[in-house]
Amino acid sequence: MADAKTFTGSAGLLGSRSDLAIAVSVVAVVIMLVIPLPTVLLDALMAMNLILALLILLIVLYTKKATDFSSFPTVLLVSTVFSLALNVSSTRLILTQGAGFNGRMVRAFSSFVVGSGGTEGLVVGFVIFIVIIAVQAVVITKGATRIAEVAARFTLDALPGKQMAIEAEYNSGAITEEESIARKNDLQREVDFYGAMDGSSKFISGNVKVGILITAVNIVGGIIIGAVLHGEAVSTAVGTYITFSIGDGLLSQFPALLVSTATGIIVTRSVSEGTFGEDVTKQFSRDARIYWIGAFVLLGFSLLPGFPWYVLIPMAFLLGVLAFRLGRKKRQDFEEAMNKSAEAAKPREEAEMSPVVPLDPLSLELGYGLIPLVDRDKGAELLERVQRIRRESALDLGLVIPRIRIIDNMRLEPSEYCLKIKGVDVGRGKIRMGYYLCINPGGVKEEIPGEKTRDPAFGLPALWVGAGNRDEAERAGYTVVDPPSIIATHLTEIIKRHAAEILGRQETQGILEALKKDYPAVVEEAQKHLSLGEIQKVIQHLLKEQVSIRNMTAILEALADYSPATRDVQFLTEKARQALGRQLCLQYADDDKVLRVLTLDPALEQKIIDSKVETASGVISALDPPAQSLWIKALSRAAAAVQEQGWLPVILCSEAARFLVKSSTFRELPELAVLSVPEIVSEITVEAVGEIKTETAA
Repeated sequence: MADAKTFTGSAGLLGSRSDLAIAVSVVAVVIMLVIPLPTVLLDALMAMNLILALLILLIVLYTKKATDFSSFPTVLLVSTVFSLALNVSSTRLILTQGAGFNGRMVRAFSSFVVGSGGTEGLVVGFVIFIVIIAVQAVVITKGATRIAEVAARFTLDALPGKQMAIEAEYNSGAITEEESIARKNDLQREVDFYGAMDGSSKFISGNVKVGILITAVNIVGGIIIGAVLHGEAVSTAVGTYITFSIGDGLLSQFPALLVSTATGIIVTRSVSEGTFGEDVTKQFSRDARIYWIGAFVLLGFSLLPGFPWYVLIPMAFLLGVLAFRLGRKKRQDFEEAMNKSAEAAKPREEAEMSPVVPLDPLSLELGYGLIPLVDRDKGAELLERVQRIRRESALDLGLVIPRIRIIDNMRLEPSEYCLKIKGVDVGRGKIRMGYYLCINPGGVKEEIPGEKTRDPAFGLPALWVGAGNRDEAERAGYTVVDPPSIIATHLTEIIKRHAAEILGRQETQGILEALKKDYPAVVEEAQKHLSLGEIQKVIQHLLKEQVSIRNMTAILEALADYSPATRDVQFLTEKARQALGRQLCLQYADDDKVLRVLTLDPALEQKIIDSKVETASGVISALDPPAQSLWIKALSRAAAAVQEQGWLPVILCSEAARFLVKSSTFRELPELAVLSVPEIVSEITVEAVGEIKTETAA
């Protein structure tokens, strides 16, 4: 622990020192524009500028992705200002000291280019300087600037499509959520990088223009100062100041040339898979035939009169050797691949005969006519809806739904879709592409023309209408739904109804492990007396009645409190519900916290309790068929009367009867809410709106 703290402290200290050093350097660079420098320091800084430009170029060449060097735009700005500051400082010294200027770096560059050959050397050096400036300004800098501009524009335009592609891969299960987030972050960094490069590339072009201006000022100003102020001969002043100006210009433009080259390279490598050297080596060694052709072309040129055969024939020989070696390597690689394939064929066949064929936890199968709903080129709106459903289900039910696999099924009708849980069909429907589903919520009085059908999610009467009749249907009071929303709504309802089936032991274990990081004591105490399967069954009972399990801490605390006394799953479920009492009441109460309920006739309630039967899967209500029929009819009438008043049908009964009442009505009225008296919290006002009684009970 002490070593870790020491390492962390050392890293923080080094980080703060580097930040301080960079801050001081940037400020010093700006100050150099106005403060004179001694020639020794100027030589050192010029050498530093040269090696900095070289390092930038090498870093770019060895960088695999452009975004790996994300600080390049800022480095480009700082290096440009640094180079200009040195140029201004050297100009000041050249103009003030004249022939006495003793800057060794400038003198070395000027003597290297100009040489010692008087006027001819000056002319040659000046021409070389102009050529270098022209190459940098017209070719490299202009090209790099244009490429950066186009790359920024196209990267920004392609951003929505790339984001949708990532969403599609995530929804199809090809990548995890963490991989999806990482790819989106990389995509955003790429957009930011090329946007910054579009602006920072202008620094290079500006640096070239200013360099030309400074060189011209050096020459003209130097000749004037030397001939007029210092009294030198014009020829002497011309030779001195042109020599120094050329050397100074080349010394400032050569690092700029390296940085410009680096800029051009980094903005042209958007599709690279490795470093520049790796890419070149891989792409130039794919086919040996091109080198054979090149060798024969050189050999043909060597036979023509006037061509230097002593140069072309050795080059043709070298290309031939390279082609031979590349061809032999390709053959060896192919033979090795075939041998490996033959060796791995038998084990792979055995692996394909695995006795376990995995099933998708959730899958959506589409007929080929519905493929446009998930086509990336056409918006893939359904993919976004599916991801939103998973997110909303996690918030509503507290259950993270597994990734939903979307596949096409040629056995389905073109307009048909099918929802499956672990390979079993749990819902299907038909979609008319280009039409809208108009659902009658119950209050529609004006009928509109259309093809009659039923809503696949709720079974409500509905109509298929064209896009031209959509507004008319909305004015008539219909609920108008587009094709993606139909499938999304159906999928949402399937998840709510079958959430208990989706939750398996593996998912339960994942919930407990995630919760254990923050609440280890609660999880350990709950697991002390209950097995993983018993905890799973309690959670399944809650999900079966669409009770959110987001508050898993309260559920596990209730299990920990009562599991030492009993391991009865139904009893523990009731105690878990009571721990979630406030959540349950608010789920069904109105905005004024008034809960309107239906109560049971005491005789009927007692009759349901007396019908309790123990089975292998727990206790159930086993009313005789006539009594069950009367009970369901009376309940249906009371629930319909409550719904007509705009309220949710909620039954309030004793704790002993609650589970039996729910189990006896689940098949006929699965959406019915049944609460027990201990689940009602103090701040909720209960209002009885009816009593359910059967003729027999009366």
